[in-house]
Amino acid sequence: MRINYWKKVSVGGIDWRTYQMARGSDQPIYSIGAVARVLGVPASTLRAWEERYALITPTRSEGAHRLYSRGQVEKLRFIKSRIESGVSAADAHRLLADQLREGHVPAQPTASFIGGRPLILIAERDSYAADLAEYFLRTEGWDVVIALDATQAKLHIEERSPDVVLLDLLLSGGAGFRLLHEFTEKHTAQVVAVSSLDSAGEAMAAGAAAFLRKPLDPLTLLSTIHDLLGSSALVERPPERRVER
Repeated sequence: MRINYWKKVSVGGIDWRTYQMARGSDQPIYSIGAVARVLGVPASTLRAWEERYALITPTRSEGAHRLYSRGQVEKLRFIKSRIESGVSAADAHRLLADQLREGHVPAQPTASFIGGRPLILIAERDSYAADLAEYFLRTEGWDVVIALDATQAKLHIEERSPDVVLLDLLLSGGAGFRLLHEFTEKHTAQVVAVSSLDSAGEAMAAGAAAFLRKPLDPLTLLSTIHDLLGSSALVERPPERRVER
């Protein structure tokens, strides 16, 4: 009986207020490449802001890869929006510091989708866990397909071109790491690596957009997928302006 695979949700459904609370999570999840794609800000600019202003400092994995939390992504989004409104990067960071001192946490509404629904591939060795993940993802209106081994996962990604892959690194006896390399090198899908082991550094080095440690929290899973889909071509985005370094 796998009662500890998922963290418990206190209510049967997930209401909007509960979902919004998950946005402030401090759990380090996203690679700098994923953050750059989501925000439309070059990774070199994110590194420059970190070194110059030291206001938003991501966690470092054992392999020294930067890992950003969802709260940090929202803060960076705040900075970008202020720069696009005409203020300097230095002033944008000062405005954010003022907001944080007053106890305000920047947050943006989740982007809306146009066109077809996003497709999520769950590559998971545990059928029970895969079914649970599918249930929560479908509550958001996304299409979901499940692969229970490496062979099925490769077929699905080649034939169906999912937008996001939720990949168990221990799939088929540890083949998840090999699949992660293949998926990120040959396909456009963003990969969320999942493991009961602390494999964030290895996952980031292999090209994962995000890493989640088991047991999974459903709200963190949903917010992570929402953020990564924010960089998808399915999202209606305003014309981008040059962001000052």
